[in-house]
Amino acid sequence: MTRHAVLTADDHRDLRIRTDSSADLGDAVMSCFTVPLEFRSLQHRFPILFRRNEATGAFSALALLGFEAGENLFLDGDRWDADYKPMALAVQPFLVGRSAGADVPSQIHIDLDHPRIATADDGTLLFDVHGRPTPYLERVSEMLGDLDEGYRSSGRFFAALERYDLIEPFFLDVTLRNGSSHRMVGYHLINEEKLLALEPGAIAELHREGHLLPIFMALASLSSLADLIERKNRAEAHG
Repeated sequence: MTRHAVLTADDHRDLRIRTDSSADLGDAVMSCFTVPLEFRSLQHRFPILFRRNEATGAFSALALLGFEAGENLFLDGDRWDADYKPMALAVQPFLVGRSAGADVPSQIHIDLDHPRIATADDGTLLFDVHGRPTPYLERVSEMLGDLDEGYRSSGRFFAALERYDLIEPFFLDVTLRNGSSHRMVGYHLINEEKLLALEPGAIAELHREGHLLPIFMALASLSSLADLIERKNRAEAHG
C-alpha cells in the first residue's frame, strides 16, 4: 500500500525517516531504476543494463544488484556494502510529484505508508525548528531533481542509441562455484563493435548531444559483472 502526500513543513515538521539499510526498509531488490546522468557514479560498482517495456517499446536503464528477485548482493544485513547507493534507492520514501500543467513546478511527495517512516524517537528529521529543510532533506531534494531531469532527458539518449542501432538484446549464463546456474534474460546493452565502427560524424553528434559519456560509462560498468558474480558466490557459500 502507498499513501502519497505533498511534503510540507507545516504538515511534516516532526516527521522522521529511517536512513539505514535493510530488507525490511525496501532495499531487497535485484535491480533499481537509474538514468544516464548517474552512470558515471554507478559504473565502477554496478552493472548497467537496459530493459524494453513490451507494452510501450520504451527503454529504461537499470543498475543490477543481484541475480534473483528480491536479492540485493550489496545488502549485508543492515549494512550497505558499497561506497555509493543508487539514487532511486537513496531517495526512498520520496518521489517527484508533477502537476498536469507544464509550467507548474514539481513537488516533493512522500509515501506515508513506507517502512522508512520512523517513530517519534527514531530516524532523521526533515525540517529544523524553524521549518527549514535539514541537510538530509536538501540532499534528497537534489537527488530527486537529478532523477527527474535524467528521466525527462533519457528519451533522447535511447532514441540516439536506436538511431545508430547501438542497442541489442543481451543474455548471460552465470555458473557459480557450487555448480548452480542463473540465466539473465530480457535485458539489452550497447553493442561496442557497432559503436567503434561509427563514422566520425556520428561520434561527434553523440558527443554534441551529451550521449557519448553515458554510453562509455554503461560499457565500462559491464566489468562490474565479475564482482557481482563473486558476491553471489560468497553469498551462496555462506548459505
